[in-house]
Amino acid sequence: MTLCVRFTPAADAEFLAVVAHIGADSPSAAIAFKDKAVHALSRLGPFPESGRAVPEYPALPFREVVVPPYRFFYQVRVDAVWIVAVWHGAQLVNPPNAPSV
Repeated sequence: MTLCVRFTPAADAEFLAVVAHIGADSPSAAIAFKDKAVHALSRLGPFPESGRAVPEYPALPFREVVVPPYRFFYQVRVDAVWIVAVWHGAQLVNPPNAPSV
């Protein structure tokens, strides 16, 4: 069964901010990054466990997909794969929040 991949409102805002930030310097680089990220995240639908456990918090129920230099944190739920946060790889990681859906 293939799950839908969805963004929480907070993660969606973070992703859009990243794309806008990249686009301020290079619109073509922003489009390329967005396309690469969407492609990488789309594999979570059929393969929700394909991301790695978050190294800083291996006991939490979150996984991540890295699209350099950004990390996309997600949680698999019954109804969907929820992207819960988007962080630059240089940021210190706080535990991601579970989606409130």
